[in-house]
Amino acid sequence: MLDLKWIRENPAALDAALGRRNAAPMSGAVLELDKNHRAVITELQNLQSQRNEASKQIGGVKAKGGDAAPLMAAVATIKEKMTALEAEEKRLGDEVRAVVLTIPNVLQDVVPDGKDETSNVEVRRWGTPRTLGFTPKDHADIGQGLGLMDFDQAAVVSGSRFVFLKGALARLERAIAQLMLDTHTTENGYLEVNPPLLVKDEALVGTGQLPKFAEDLYRTSAGAWLIPTSEVSLTNLAADRILDGGALPLRLTAFTPCFRSEAGAAGKDTKGMIRQHQFEKVELVSITAPEESDAELERMTGCAESILKKLELPYRVMALCAGDIGFSARRTYDLEVWLPAQNCYREISSCSNTGEFQARRMNARYRPAGETKGAHFVHTLNGSGLAVGRTLVAVLENYQEKDGAVRVPDALKPYMGGLEVLTTAPKRA
Repeated sequence: MLDLKWIRENPAALDAALGRRNAAPMSGAVLELDKNHRAVITELQNLQSQRNEASKQIGGVKAKGGDAAPLMAAVATIKEKMTALEAEEKRLGDEVRAVVLTIPNVLQDVVPDGKDETSNVEVRRWGTPRTLGFTPKDHADIGQGLGLMDFDQAAVVSGSRFVFLKGALARLERAIAQLMLDTHTTENGYLEVNPPLLVKDEALVGTGQLPKFAEDLYRTSAGAWLIPTSEVSLTNLAADRILDGGALPLRLTAFTPCFRSEAGAAGKDTKGMIRQHQFEKVELVSITAPEESDAELERMTGCAESILKKLELPYRVMALCAGDIGFSARRTYDLEVWLPAQNCYREISSCSNTGEFQARRMNARYRPAGETKGAHFVHTLNGSGLAVGRTLVAVLENYQEKDGAVRVPDALKPYMGGLEVLTTAPKRA
């Protein structure tokens, strides 16, 4: 959430920031609501002063034995007006907050200009795509050919965009997640957390999914929401708290299922596992002091890259342009992994610095060492370290053989119980 005081003082800057995101100006609507809200507050303050003065006069009149009834009637009238105005003040205050909650974060100046993903800028790339010597199959055909991936029965059970993984393929996905967790906790300094998968409205408001993106989420009949990413649970560990500045940065990781309706992705990646309603992800979250967040973004991106390097999967790092960056982010790097069947790089991780945007929404603050009073908003960062299902997709496609078998990457062999190659499951009579 943006600082309302900043919006009042910098309306042109707000509209320019929205323009970079291809969004319409909003300063006029915000300032008009804010003006009305502040006018009611001023009127309430004036009435309170009148009430206080009249109350003092009542005491004086009574002390002299006079008739205080007219003054008491005036106080009662003032109280009635104040009651009505207090309700109006709350209504307008809620309206102001509701509008401000729909305004995206202000981008950093270093974010490239551009309207969509075609203007994203390649920062670096690693690895060389393997020359297969045959026409590559996509991951869905590979998995189904192995008899270990079943979309048809998943559709019977759950609908489209679900899958059953079986046997060695299920174990391979688990191995990928274990490699990620082991790397991030033992090498990259993240604390593993097993977080709640169901959260309240306030948690999703805090990280920016609500109110704007409700249609992309799943809600239970009891009113709780299934997390679209464990970023929600992990970042909210700092909600409504004042953290010890000496303990920052906090680096947290979790392996969880994630649930998304994909309401805005109709018709995209309908085949296979690229875009599903339920998927697994290892998330990275950092909570830092403001002066550390830019460096932390670079570090987090490097931590996500380390997994792709261990798996020897070619990838590139992209700086997202203004028109492609997420609602809460002020700067984002995407990691895109090479997929032979598509003959292109596809997103497998996004690492973002949100600055104090989320912290303001969830009132997450810290007190620097040596200070005894006051508190400052933390900066929050999040990234995929990595999306487990998409990593499985990349492994299947990059390690496939002409006969339909799939070699197990060296980094995953310790987790596979001696299995080095996935081959077609024998058919039962």
